[in-house]
Amino acid sequence: MADDTRRDEAVRLDKWLWAARFFKTRSLATEAIGGGKVLVNGVRPKPARQVHIDETVTVRIGPFEHVVVVRGLSSQRGPAKVATELYEETEESRQHREQTAARLKFERQAIPRPQHRPNKQERRRIIRFTRGDGNDRD
Repeated sequence: MADDTRRDEAVRLDKWLWAARFFKTRSLATEAIGGGKVLVNGVRPKPARQVHIDETVTVRIGPFEHVVVVRGLSSQRGPAKVATELYEETEESRQHREQTAARLKFERQAIPRPQHRPNKQERRRIIRFTRGDGNDRD
């Protein structure tokens, strides 16, 4: 591993979340921390909080919640394979995420879907109907 991955040091939380590829940019990580989507050891942190190895970080992204234990520190974003070595997800978290994904997939199947996209004539009917023009010439 690189020089920035040492056991005795700490890394800012927003940098670590970015390096671990939970968020695409550091500013998105900072927004999530400020918005209460990230907890460290069950406490709402600030973006500049130092993260140490063996701390528990909870990250909520959309309907999914990741509970991970910090296993490595890095302030540089690297390949995804290296990023997954920075943390270890708990078994309960993994099971809960899989159950949530299965539930969402099942709910999506219950929503009726049209057989095809509307053609030009059907689009015009939809537009007239939604605008409430009342000029249905058909």
